[in-house]
Amino acid sequence: MSFSRHRIRVAAFQALFALATTPDAEKSELYQEVLPLKEGESAPAFLSELVEGVLTHQAELDALIEAHLAAGWSLARLARPNLVILRLATFELRYNSTVPAAVVINEALQLAKDFSDEPSRKFINGVLGSLEKEMPQD
Repeated sequence: MSFSRHRIRVAAFQALFALATTPDAEKSELYQEVLPLKEGESAPAFLSELVEGVLTHQAELDALIEAHLAAGWSLARLARPNLVILRLATFELRYNSTVPAAVVINEALQLAKDFSDEPSRKFINGVLGSLEKEMPQD
């Protein structure tokens, strides 16, 4: 079964959100929960690329995000859905040069629309817009 990249990003968000609460959860079982995989079907490579990438680079991603938060804000103050969305988008901006920054930011805003609220959506847009300006251009 083929999934759109948007659907895979939604699944990555859901898996990362679950892993933030239960870090030792079995990823293959999580992937089965967040995507309707058929028996014996493995998760799309893009899903594990996103989830593993965020987990592997989380400290670096958090530092990048924190550097672009407004004065008085810290990672600890962010709502968990917003932090997961920011980590996912920051990973793509930093490590996936095949996807244009505008697409990554738009996808993050769509996730915020689906899993957060309008003020958070604007906040995420501001952080990612600031972060994107510092990303190396190819």
